[in-house]
Amino acid sequence: MGKRMNDLKTQVNPEKVYSVDEAIALVKKTSTVKFDASIEVHIRTGIDPKKGDQQIRSTAVLPHGTGKTKRVAAFVGPNDEKIAKEAGADLVLGEEEIKEIKTTGKIDFDIAVATPEMMPKLAVAAKVLGPKGLMPNPKTGTVDKDVKKMVTELKAGKIAFKNDDTANVHQAIGKVSFDNIKLKENFETFMEAIRKSRPASMKGTYIKSLYLTSSMGPSVKVVVE
Repeated sequence: MGKRMNDLKTQVNPEKVYSVDEAIALVKKTSTVKFDASIEVHIRTGIDPKKGDQQIRSTAVLPHGTGKTKRVAAFVGPNDEKIAKEAGADLVLGEEEIKEIKTTGKIDFDIAVATPEMMPKLAVAAKVLGPKGLMPNPKTGTVDKDVKKMVTELKAGKIAFKNDDTANVHQAIGKVSFDNIKLKENFETFMEAIRKSRPASMKGTYIKSLYLTSSMGPSVKVVVE
């Protein structure tokens, strides 16, 4: 481990569990990289990730966004093209573009939404979109008749999150340049969504531990309320 990281780690007491306000201030203070680093939440949960009924998968609209602008693609029929464009979709795609994605494997967007009518047509590109996590899904609110709502929310800071194979959830909630109040509001919105996503079948402690960190900065343990 580099000297920079060792020096930063000395500023974080590994025995201490910090309040949200303390953790946000400390994570910002210990971010010394030259770019505007993301601030991330890392949660260790008590779910059994091998059980299908214990998966965490949901969405939240962060009031201040994540600081990263997402390129949104809207797969829509001709009737919804104008609506998608006006709502702010970066790409408005139809059947021709779906065939192109299937053939070339080229993707120029970060997230995709689709109307229900387009889902059967999108199936041919599932092998390209699926592994990249870009296949629209009703569970994450990316398949809906209301194109305007889907695109507008994503542009405003809607996030989709799920657990990984080790029962952890990782999510960016902003940038070091955000002021502390905005970061706290984003954090609280995300944590509320996490709590609502607790699988009904799980027993025991849901949130086992909670950390805040910046890109390439030390992690700070946060009190679980």
